[in-house]
Amino acid sequence: MKLRLCCSVLSCAALAALGLAADQPKAAGATMADHILTADMVKWGPGPASLPAGAEAALLDGDMAKPGSEFTVRLRLPDGWKVPAHFHPKDEHVTVLQGAFWMGLGDKFDEAALKEMPAGGFHQIPTGVHHFAMAKGQTIIQLHGVGAWGITYVNPAEDPRTKSAKK
Repeated sequence: MKLRLCCSVLSCAALAALGLAADQPKAAGATMADHILTADMVKWGPGPASLPAGAEAALLDGDMAKPGSEFTVRLRLPDGWKVPAHFHPKDEHVTVLQGAFWMGLGDKFDEAALKEMPAGGFHQIPTGVHHFAMAKGQTIIQLHGVGAWGITYVNPAEDPRTKSAKK
């Protein structure tokens, strides 16, 4: 009897929670379709100056520069695009959506040390871990994390922001 009463209470609580969740978009005047972003709706622009030339970026959600803000961004990378050894001030999560993204660990770009992340692959890179990467074929990756996002190159001479300042 106690088990049935407990199950009934849990079932009611679960249904109430689902009802509240279903009512939320209506209360805010939005529909589920207002929150769905399809691939053809993604607006690509130039990649940030902190990344090597050739990358295109699309911010899907959040604010990468704001401390504590969750963000999701996509990068579209041409075949052969490389990023030298670097690290980030916060954990970074990488999902490969198209193509192949190759990553390696260390203080210097080493093509022999790269490991393939095919489409569907995921990698979580902890704060401060030195890594490098390369795209093979046109590649699209999705990054998500918590801001403020940043990138520090192990060798400052390889930082694209430094290179463009010298021109």
